[in-house]
Amino acid sequence: MAGSANMVLGLLAMPNGSHSASWRLPGAQDGGAIDIGYQRRLVQLAERGKLDFFFLADSPSLRVDNMDVWSRAPAYQNILEPLTLLSALAGATTHIGLGATASTSFFEPYNLARQFASLDHITGGRAAWNVVTTANDYAARNFGLPRLPPHEQRYARAREFVDVVFRLWDTWEDDAFVYDHAAGLSYLPEKFHRTHHEGAVFKVDGGLNIARPPQGRPVIIQAGASETGKALAAETAEVVFGPSGDMATAIAFYRDLKGRLPAFGREPDALKILSGISVVLGESEAHAREKLQSWHDLVHPDVARIRIGQDLGNSLMDLPLDEPVPEDRIIEGAGQHRAYAQEIVAMVREGLTLREICRRYNRSRAFLCGTPSQVADLMEEWIGAGACDGFMLSPLSLPACLEEFVAQVIPELQRRGLFRTEYEGRTLREHLGLKRPENRAVPALADA
Repeated sequence: MAGSANMVLGLLAMPNGSHSASWRLPGAQDGGAIDIGYQRRLVQLAERGKLDFFFLADSPSLRVDNMDVWSRAPAYQNILEPLTLLSALAGATTHIGLGATASTSFFEPYNLARQFASLDHITGGRAAWNVVTTANDYAARNFGLPRLPPHEQRYARAREFVDVVFRLWDTWEDDAFVYDHAAGLSYLPEKFHRTHHEGAVFKVDGGLNIARPPQGRPVIIQAGASETGKALAAETAEVVFGPSGDMATAIAFYRDLKGRLPAFGREPDALKILSGISVVLGESEAHAREKLQSWHDLVHPDVARIRIGQDLGNSLMDLPLDEPVPEDRIIEGAGQHRAYAQEIVAMVREGLTLREICRRYNRSRAFLCGTPSQVADLMEEWIGAGACDGFMLSPLSLPACLEEFVAQVIPELQRRGLFRTEYEGRTLREHLGLKRPENRAVPALADA
């Protein structure tokens, strides 16, 4: 659990915000997703708030069916490729971490290792990779597959993929490049460590053609909530996006995942667990909830139904909005995002109508509605209860919600001694209090 002034805060930077109607809200910028000036303003605003990192979610796909519905909620459409965007944002920032999603299902380890090593060098040690296996068949069809491989198969590939990437990042020792002009020697060959890997999925024989990343390796992020996902996170992740639907669930997840670390020789502080929250500020809690409801009212019913049906793994488009969802619409294991499917199933079994589910469902993020002091109270309570080490901010409307949070909530957290007033380091690892990993390829270190 984070201590005084060590609360971790990351920003999930969806183009106009994470709300399905965000692009229709006051202050939303049309085309902002591909406007580099707009993106720079967002990341600089986050850095002004001293946030730990700016994070770009991504999907290598376009929803090519039901486009009349998806046109009303343009998620992951008309967006820039995230690593390209983060490289462009690097020069507009000096401290904030820059993270992005990249899929182990549709990359090759060498290309990904090279791209993230490059980003870590470009940023001076501020890069982070969100390891995902991808959870939609639209992406599979872009890469010649009729559908995604089974969940366990995707995670087996991911585990091998991450292992290969780690080896590639350790290709060179930290002091390998000497640029000795007198001796005519740019690097020391004995400080090169070849990657020779033959596994069930990948065969890689060679080395990365770039120096070891400034952080040793970029910070590893993950969000898997399944048993397989938690096993991979316990072994490799350094930041995990955890549940925040209710405190008891979050505490159980926190204890479970932290309790798995010793099996891999890891200390509890080697992994930071962040609860996702969407903050809506108002003059009072009632005012904030009225604001949120006005945003919900802008979501077309078909958008809500198709999103929930997709995450549940079964269509709900034919169901009436003001009646409970029949139990037979639950198909165990059908949803590609297991945590999201479980959240929906719980609401179905609670007997909520489809309209009520549409209004409440927030993909495992909590709505915090109230004054800045009330929001800070809730954040402090979660930290104090051992539910998380910090929060993944998912503003429903950008830039408005982030501007309000930076101007009103951050000072309240700082006043309470819960959050930094200035960056104390330069790398993302330093912000998060994470150790720089040793080079596993060096025999003396490997044998230690």
